[in-house]
Amino acid sequence: MRKWWPLVAVCLGTFMFLLDTTVLSVALPRIGTDLSASLPALEWVANIYTLVLAALMLTAGTLVDRFGARTVYVAGLAVFGLASLACGLAPGVGVLVAARGVQGVGGAAMAVTAFALTGSVYRGPDMGRAMGVFAAVTGLAAAAGPMLGGILTQCLGWQAVFLLNLPLVAVTAALSLRVLEPGGRGTGKRVDLPGVLAFAVCAGSLTYALTLAGEEGPTHRVQALLVTGAVAVVVFVRLELRGDAPLLDVRLFCRASFSAVMMCVVASTAAFAALVHTSVWLQSGLGLGPVRAGLALMPLALASFVTSLACGRGLHGKSPRLVLGTGLLLCGIGSALEAASHTDASAGSLAAGLAVTGIGVGLTAPAMGAAVFAALPPERTGMAAGAMTTFRQLGQTLGVAVFGVLFQHGGASMSHRLDLVLTAAAAVGIAGSALAYAFVPDPGREPAAAAPAGREPAGSGREAGTVGGDG
Repeated sequence: MRKWWPLVAVCLGTFMFLLDTTVLSVALPRIGTDLSASLPALEWVANIYTLVLAALMLTAGTLVDRFGARTVYVAGLAVFGLASLACGLAPGVGVLVAARGVQGVGGAAMAVTAFALTGSVYRGPDMGRAMGVFAAVTGLAAAAGPMLGGILTQCLGWQAVFLLNLPLVAVTAALSLRVLEPGGRGTGKRVDLPGVLAFAVCAGSLTYALTLAGEEGPTHRVQALLVTGAVAVVVFVRLELRGDAPLLDVRLFCRASFSAVMMCVVASTAAFAALVHTSVWLQSGLGLGPVRAGLALMPLALASFVTSLACGRGLHGKSPRLVLGTGLLLCGIGSALEAASHTDASAGSLAAGLAVTGIGVGLTAPAMGAAVFAALPPERTGMAAGAMTTFRQLGQTLGVAVFGVLFQHGGASMSHRLDLVLTAAAAVGIAGSALAYAFVPDPGREPAAAAPAGREPAGSGREAGTVGGDG
C-alpha cells in the first residue's frame, strides 16, 4: 500500500488543477452580481487562468528537468494555494483576474510535475495501473467541476469555489514532502527565457483572438492578433532550433510518431471543450439549475472513471495504436450520438452519448501517457510532461474558443448551435482516431516507458515501429 501514496499526492494536486479549469462555469453569474462586473471582465476571470496555463507549461517542464519534480510540484502547490486565498478574498473583479493569473502559474507547475512524477515513480505493470488512476482522476475532475461549482455557489457562495483549495493544498503539500523522493538535479541548463516569451505571445494571441472572434466576428483586432500569433510561432521555432537549452526540441516533430501522439492529445480534448457549451445549453436552453445541469453531465465522468481504472490494469504491453485509435473513435461516436439526441430537449437524452464519450476518454488518457513517455528518453521526462500537458491545455483552450465561435454564430437556435459544436467535436475525434491508426506505431512489445530510468531497452523507442521512433 505504501507504494501508492505518491500517486495519492499526485492525484490530489491534479484534481485541484483541473477542477479550477471548469468549476467556475456555473459560478460566474453570481460573481458578476456580487462584484458588479461586466461580461468582458467575467470572461477574463475564466480565460486568464487557461491562458497562463497554456503559456507556462513548457517552461514548467524545463524547470522540472533543472530542479527536480518534487521541488517544482510543492512550489506550485504553494503558489496555487496563496492565489486561491486571494481569489476568495478579492474585493473587486480586477483583483480576482490578477489572482486567477497567479493561480495559473501554480497550476502549470502542478500539472506538468504531476505527470512527470507519475512517470518517474512507477515502472512496468505499476505504470499502467498508475496512469489508469491518473487518467480516471483527470476525467472525474474535469467533468465534475460544473456540478461541484454549482453546489458550492448555491450553498456557500462563489468564494467557496476558491477557498476549498486551501485545506486540499495543505494536505497535498504535507503528503508530497513525506512520500515523494526529493530527486536529483537535472541538466542544470538555463531556462530559455526568449522561448518562454515567444510561446506566451503565441498562445495568448491565438486564444484571445479566437475568444474575441466569438464576440465580435472577424474584426481588424482579431486579424491583428492572429497575425501576431503566427509571427510568434515562427519566432519560437527559430529560437528553439538555435538554442542550446530549448523549451521543446521542435526537431522531434520530424518524427511521424511523435507528431501523431501530440495531435492525438489535441484531438482528445474536443469532448471536454464541447462540454462547456453543453452545460450552457442545459442551463440556458432547458432552464436547469447548476446542480441539475452538473448531474446531467455525470455519465461522462462516471464512464471515464470506471474505464480508466479498468483499462489501466491491463494497459502494460498493449498496442498504443489500438487503444488510442479506439478511444478517440469512441469519443467521436459519443459526440455524434449527443448531437443526434439532444434535439429531444431533455437532459436524459444526452446520457448515452456522454457515456460512450466517457468510455473513449477513459481508454485514451492512460495509453496516451505511456505513448508520450515512450517518445522521449527517461532523462527528458520534464520535456515529455511539458509537451503533453501543453498540447492538452492548448487543445482544450483553443477548442473552447473555436467551439465558442460556432456556438455564438451558428444560427438563431441554441439547439442548432450546440448541434454544430457536437458535430465538430465528433469530426475531431474521428479524425484523431484515423491519425492514431495510421501513424502511432505498434511496437508489439512492452512500452519503452516501462524501462528502468537511465537507460532504454534494446530495440525500443528509437527504432522504427515504436512510439517515439521515426515511425
